[in-house]
Amino acid sequence: MAIQDKRRNLRGEAMMLDLLHIVVGILAVVCEVLAFLDPERYQILFPVIFWMAGLLNGVSGWYRLKNSGRDKKRRISGIFLCVLAGLLVLIGIVSAITIRR
Repeated sequence: MAIQDKRRNLRGEAMMLDLLHIVVGILAVVCEVLAFLDPERYQILFPVIFWMAGLLNGVSGWYRLKNSGRDKKRRISGIFLCVLAGLLVLIGIVSAITIRR
């Protein structure tokens, strides 16, 4: 029973990860279209786009790290995604600061 519960939990987490990717992906596309159609009016969307990308990379990296077990390749890719998420969030912060000035 414990193995079956663990398998069911992984399916639920994978489904939530997929749902998050779909929702944030659609929001990112809408923000990108608006930001590139009228950049001066929607300039605040540029940091938001970076933050959404950072969110997706962070959640994906966390999921890979959590489910890597002893697989070093998955662990390294999870760490890389988390570092990339931090970099994207940092770029979003710098972008928000430069837009404010």
